[in-house]
Amino acid sequence: MARKLEGKVAVITGGSAGIGLATAKRFAEEGAYVFITGRRQAELDAAVKEIGPNATAVRADASSTADLARLFDTVKAAKGKIDVLFANAGIYEFTPFGAITEDAYNKMFDINVKGVLFTVQQAAPLMADGGSIILTGSVAGSKGFEADTVYGATKAAIRSFARTWTSDLKARNIRVNVLSPGPIQTPGFDVFANDDVKNYMKSTVPLGRIGTSDEIAKAALFLASDDSSFVAGIELFVDGGATAI
Repeated sequence: MARKLEGKVAVITGGSAGIGLATAKRFAEEGAYVFITGRRQAELDAAVKEIGPNATAVRADASSTADLARLFDTVKAAKGKIDVLFANAGIYEFTPFGAITEDAYNKMFDINVKGVLFTVQQAAPLMADGGSIILTGSVAGSKGFEADTVYGATKAAIRSFARTWTSDLKARNIRVNVLSPGPIQTPGFDVFANDDVKNYMKSTVPLGRIGTSDEIAKAALFLASDDSSFVAGIELFVDGGATAI
């Protein structure tokens, strides 16, 4: 059976762990050459070993336009084009309303919003006509969780980007979509979620469990491939029904 991304070039920011790494592995298995980014070299090196020979790691901070320029210079020199861009790098912090600091606000908006904006804007000249851009959103962009003021707002901005860029890039048939996970088991999830938090999150999901990174990767593959050739400007929730119910 033909592989769904045969001969394609994919760039995944935040690709050294969790959802980004799971997606990079799946893209490579489906025939893509994958460039991943992250901020920690040791994690990137380990990720490339896991993905296999069709992967290159570029250490880059998504909030740094200079780092992004270096990333896309590297991709241009090596492959000359991008078929799939997965702007996935992001952070989350939960702070009670009333205790939000300016530094916390700036940090999250710099990575989650500014980072995505300049990732896509700098990648666009390299994007092949008919390519696919995927942005990582979140159920938090549509629902109102306690202590989630800033993170939820960053993900609502991502949803808006997809609508606008669908219009901006329509002449080149570049599709822009948002992939919005619910609670997903990742290394970062374990850092902030104790058993009580995990049980609460499970209780918000009609399917009654936390999702896996590979379940998000499979949805990303759909949006990256020709299987979604008439899908543009949408937000695809992969959340066990949490947003709909």
